[in-house]
Amino acid sequence: MKIQYILIAILFTACQKEQKKTETADFNSIEIPEVAETNAKETEKLPLHIDTIILSEEKNANVSRILANLMEKEVDKDSIVTSKFRLDFYQNKTKVASSNVEIKQYEKGAEWYGSFGLTDSSDKNSSFIKITSGYPACGYTHDNYLYYLKNNDLQLVHQWYSMSDSGWGSWTEFASDETGKDPKNFYCKTVAFEPSDDDSEDSGIVTYSDSISFSLKGDKWKKKLLSAKEKPYFEKKMTFNEFHNQQ
Repeated sequence: MKIQYILIAILFTACQKEQKKTETADFNSIEIPEVAETNAKETEKLPLHIDTIILSEEKNANVSRILANLMEKEVDKDSIVTSKFRLDFYQNKTKVASSNVEIKQYEKGAEWYGSFGLTDSSDKNSSFIKITSGYPACGYTHDNYLYYLKNNDLQLVHQWYSMSDSGWGSWTEFASDETGKDPKNFYCKTVAFEPSDDDSEDSGIVTYSDSISFSLKGDKWKKKLLSAKEKPYFEKKMTFNEFHNQQ
């Protein structure tokens, strides 16, 4: 009998060890999910749409192209859509600077344009860059931006609206008394040419407003309003041909 009890005890102990072994094996077999490393580039918000502004095909150009990335659209209580863009400035394949802008009531089908300099006659290697966004048709408002990019340091110097409809409209003109690639002082004014109230279809009123001076202080541009905001300081009546012949 003693031998029988001993054998039962040995079998019972062996079963307990096997059970513990099995429980331990089952616990260790549970797979713990790995935590993926966060990559800043992967988590960066992707644009909804991208437009490309070609500025120059030259390899030595300060900026060759600008990518206008539509990042977000917001609709307010009045159903006005505000589109948020990130403008990426590239020198060949290298991004050198970025800027964020917001455009209200951005029209579907709007296009982006860009050019160097304050005026059409400016040096093609100017540090000033003009950017325009708007629907390519008469009567639509365009958003305009003047940037200054020097040594990869980007500054939004000025922004304004413009509209043109068959020779009538409103825009901003830039001028400087200095010669050379990039003046250190310049000014601008808002020009509007609108039909007059009389019965003549050829008669219009030209007004100047918002005269602003710009000066370079260190490496940053400072601006000063020289006239009352949004109030004309010059007004003259002239015909359609007279106005455009003087331009």
